[in-house]
Amino acid sequence: MTTYGLLIFDGAEELDFVGPWEVFTASSMLRDGVDTAVLISERPGPVRCSKGMRVLPDHTFGDHPPLDVLLVPGGPGARETEPYNPVVTGWVAKNAEQAAWVSSVCTGAVIMHAAGPARGRRVATHWSYEDTLEARGDVTVVRDARYVVDGNLITSQGVSAGIDSALWLVGRLHGVEHARAVRRYLQYDPAPPYLADEPIVG
Repeated sequence: MTTYGLLIFDGAEELDFVGPWEVFTASSMLRDGVDTAVLISERPGPVRCSKGMRVLPDHTFGDHPPLDVLLVPGGPGARETEPYNPVVTGWVAKNAEQAAWVSSVCTGAVIMHAAGPARGRRVATHWSYEDTLEARGDVTVVRDARYVVDGNLITSQGVSAGIDSALWLVGRLHGVEHARAVRRYLQYDPAPPYLADEPIVG
């Protein structure tokens, strides 16, 4: 059994955690529900995300189960408030030490850097924040990879890239064929990513 813990906070980018959530929960469904994914926030009550979605956490920092996988999303909150919140960075640091895998999506890498797990590591982040993250020091930003694996740390580029890194992790945990089955279930096939053509209408 794998327990995935996804951090949420005001200003989190929705797809940064909803995309991996879909991968993790679809994976569990295809494994007869043996895995668990939970949303965790500092406080109880609704979290208002970057684009306005309101989400209720399953747990707070004080009552969640032990985590095998910790995932930190990006968004304005990941850049502007949470890196300077010692409660959040302390919680991330503590759980990163205990989890088997630690992951961030987009500018969640900024929280990872502030909390410590990204220090001295190779990381990916959103293209518009690469220079800023690198300027923080003690980190190598990889600019040409959708996601980067450095030890047990998995970081991805922006927003939708979290789906790719989550699929890689599911494949690492439960096998490549299982990850392919998850991808097929999700009908996730982003190549070519966008064609400005007329739709096919039946």
